[in-house]
Amino acid sequence: MRRLQRTLKEPASFSGVGIHTGNQCTVTFKPAPIDHGIVFVRTDLKGNPEVPADIDNVVELARGTTLSCNGVKVCTVEHVLASLAGLEIDNAIIELDNNEPPVGDGSSLQFTEAILKAGISEQDAVRNILEIDTPIYYSEPERGVDLVALPSDDFRITFMVDYRNPALGTQYTFLASLEEEFVEEFAPARTFCFLQEAEQLKDQGIIKGGKLDNALIVCDGQPSPQQLRQLGEKFGIEEELFVGKSGILNDKPLRFPNELVRHKALDLLGDLALIGVPIRAHVLAARSGHAANVALTKKVKDFYQKKKIAKRYQQREIKEGEYFLDIEAIMRFLPHRYPFLLVDRVIDMVVGKKVVAIKNVSVNEMFFLGHFPARRVMPAVLVVEAMAQTGGILLMHSYPEPGKKLPFFTGIDKAKFKKPVVPGDQLWLEAEVQNRRQDFWKMKTRALVGGEVVAEALLSCMAVEKESWD
Repeated sequence: MRRLQRTLKEPASFSGVGIHTGNQCTVTFKPAPIDHGIVFVRTDLKGNPEVPADIDNVVELARGTTLSCNGVKVCTVEHVLASLAGLEIDNAIIELDNNEPPVGDGSSLQFTEAILKAGISEQDAVRNILEIDTPIYYSEPERGVDLVALPSDDFRITFMVDYRNPALGTQYTFLASLEEEFVEEFAPARTFCFLQEAEQLKDQGIIKGGKLDNALIVCDGQPSPQQLRQLGEKFGIEEELFVGKSGILNDKPLRFPNELVRHKALDLLGDLALIGVPIRAHVLAARSGHAANVALTKKVKDFYQKKKIAKRYQQREIKEGEYFLDIEAIMRFLPHRYPFLLVDRVIDMVVGKKVVAIKNVSVNEMFFLGHFPARRVMPAVLVVEAMAQTGGILLMHSYPEPGKKLPFFTGIDKAKFKKPVVPGDQLWLEAEVQNRRQDFWKMKTRALVGGEVVAEALLSCMAVEKESWD
């Protein structure tokens, strides 16, 4: 993989209609500074609002990947992102004068050619590459969908599909090198749909810009001449339609014998770009589509965020599967200190969603001196405090700069205490976000001992600037 970040030398544009909306649109790729990332800009809207290419901004997956930020949408972004990822461009501004990029011929070729014509420039900064060091899986057994990102010395894709169509059968592809293969072997692979599916999508108004020259139509079954005439009328196709030997409507020639699976790999490449950084991994996919691609991408993004946190706070190496952050790392960001620091380790975290931590309850705890000498019980209010500190860890790391925020708790609801906590117990602490409105959070928290819930509560809190409390 390339070592330095890259951007465009000068702007590059391409115009056409969007395949789903049918809207005329011009996409313009522009250079961007170091560490800027990929950001869409809607120039047709007041204020030129931005939509970062981030997996957290995915809102729709019907026949394509749609992003939205602050109510502003950009549809069908995967082919554009595949071009940038395939050319290993890290920083770019993508201006759109409508809500969907042009479909071109249904591939990433036109975007890729426009960018190459404009030129690519290396920047004086090292790429932030995510190295996958443990397998990350996503599976839908009922649909036969499987995806896995495996450790690798470079980025690779292996993709397999079975279309259960005599003309197509099982198809397989392998992308071994973006630098050597993307432009000629994958960027030209066109999108496709099945004949019956195309008619339904047209009736539903989902492919308003769909034409015979911007998608391959695979014939499933033997339609009658009348059905073909009706299809031609719906798509505004003047030429006579027929089902040929190739299995593609009108025997439209394929660019590759396995063009369809190559396009699936292209879509996967575009969806993986939503992680925000290039990955060093071998991604194996079977029968995957946008929904599964995005599900895996979210898992990889969660892994990336954890790696960033661990790198920032965890100084000693932790063995895989052991835990996430030790007490030394916790004390680098959590302001609590003895005798009020009630979290010993962070076991796992999904940034912005959930965290799991532990507190080892020792007989040497200060509060056991008076609560109660005859029968030592951890005060229920301190169990709540341990859950609150766990939630605070989650809150702080849901912001770009965790050290600048502090959790300030504003409410405790539905608190229940089901069993005493005594010396020798290990509290398993969980906090999960239930609702968030800007800096106001509501979290469901639980404390368990030996897998049994001993306490639970719904905690409300707000994030405040640390400077205001210093």
